[in-house]
Amino acid sequence: MAALSSLAALASTGVGLYAQSRSAQQQQATQRAQAEITRQQEAARQQQLTLQQQAEARARGEQVARTVASARARLAGGGLQVDDGSAASVTQGLRADAAAGQADSDALFRARLSSGRASLLNPDATLTSVLRAVPSFGNAVRNLLD
Repeated sequence: MAALSSLAALASTGVGLYAQSRSAQQQQATQRAQAEITRQQEAARQQQLTLQQQAEARARGEQVARTVASARARLAGGGLQVDDGSAASVTQGLRADAAAGQADSDALFRARLSSGRASLLNPDATLTSVLRAVPSFGNAVRNLLD
C-alpha cells in the first residue's frame, strides 16, 4: 500500500510538473505576443513623433523664410542694401533664432523618443516555472523515500 501511495504521489507530481510547464509555455507565448504588440506600438509612436517633428521643422522653415523675405522687402523698401550692414544683421539674427528654436525642438524630440523605450529587463518566467516546480518534486522524492 505504501508503494501505491508513493507511486500515486509521483504520478501526481509528474502531472503537476507537466501542467506547470504547459502553463509556463502559455505564459511565454503570451509575453512574446505582448512584447510584439508593445514593439509595434513603440514603432508607431516613434514614427508619429518623427512625422510630427518633420512637419514642425517644415513649418518653422517656411515661417522663417517668410519673415526673412518680409524683413528684406521692408528694408529694401526703405532704401537699404539688404545684404549689407544692419539689414544683414537683422536677417542673420532671424536665421540664428530659427536655428536655436530648431535645436531646442530637436532636443525635445530626442528626449520624447528615448522616454518611451521599453526596458530590456522584462521578466521571462522560464526560471519562475522551474522554481515553482522544485518544491513539488522535492515532496515526491521525500514521499518515495519514506
